[in-house]
Amino acid sequence: MRLHWTGLRRPPVPRDVTAAIGPQAGERLLAWAVEPGTRTTVVAGRHRLYAVTTGDGAPHVALSRPWHLVDAGTWSGDEAVLRITWVDGERPAQFVLDQPGMLPETLRERVQASVVLAEAVDLGQRRTARVVVRKDLATGALTSQAVLGPGVRSTDPGVAEQVRSGLARVREQVGLS
Repeated sequence: MRLHWTGLRRPPVPRDVTAAIGPQAGERLLAWAVEPGTRTTVVAGRHRLYAVTTGDGAPHVALSRPWHLVDAGTWSGDEAVLRITWVDGERPAQFVLDQPGMLPETLRERVQASVVLAEAVDLGQRRTARVVVRKDLATGALTSQAVLGPGVRSTDPGVAEQVRSGLARVREQVGLS
């Protein structure tokens, strides 16, 4: 019996994109998709998220961030838009991908793999924050983070104290205190 290739497995990351990334030891490129309008290739690696522009010149890395700094990724199939938010509050990255392949699923899996422990902090008046212990997937180092919900500022009364208390709780639970 002969097996017929169905085309379901995506070909490897293009060589020029891989060369631009120059994966470090232990890094493996897992999924990728091209934003046709900008000719940017978005690549999910084991340790990092990359965006490589392949415009008129040689390809270069426009974005390289470890997974523990990615807050979330959302895929809108209707709009074909992948939106990525960052823990540090930096402006979200957005990519229009007509053939996303496994990139949205891989992004979600990598972000989840970096989360060791998360807890919601109720700040009252329908305001929240998240305190999280995350793992750097390249080194295994643990770090704690606080992500404030929409409309919440660290200077609001009581917020800093409640977040600090939440961070202390999650840090203690994983042995970081």
